[in-house]
Amino acid sequence: MTSRFTELVVDCHDPERLATFWCDVLDFKVIDRSEGKVEIGSWVPTVEDVRARQMPPTLQFIQVPEDKTVENRLHLDVSPIDGSTEDEVTRLLGLGAITTDVGQGSDRNWVVMADPEGNEFDVLRTLAPQN
Repeated sequence: MTSRFTELVVDCHDPERLATFWCDVLDFKVIDRSEGKVEIGSWVPTVEDVRARQMPPTLQFIQVPEDKTVENRLHLDVSPIDGSTEDEVTRLLGLGAITTDVGQGSDRNWVVMADPEGNEFDVLRTLAPQN
């Protein structure tokens, strides 16, 4: 018997808004929605696929009444694949993200950002081919 990492759940006020933001960031699609919950991913999970191999986890946004009050203990890291880190930061700002300071200092090669509800995430080095 074993388990698989299948979802990462994000508590939030507006699941639809955050799902839209993260779909735009990651090129994911909505794969399930119900009252107060939206699940997004790069694939539609099936029991057979999950049992056969490790698959990328989905993101679930669950509506909760309370506000976020402290820095996340768990966060996402994203790596641009089509352009520079700076270009990706600019794109994400246009989608509604903000840059934020969690004490990382200015000498880092990643950028700390927050989504529209304040959940921190990092933009790492680009994975785009270098000419």
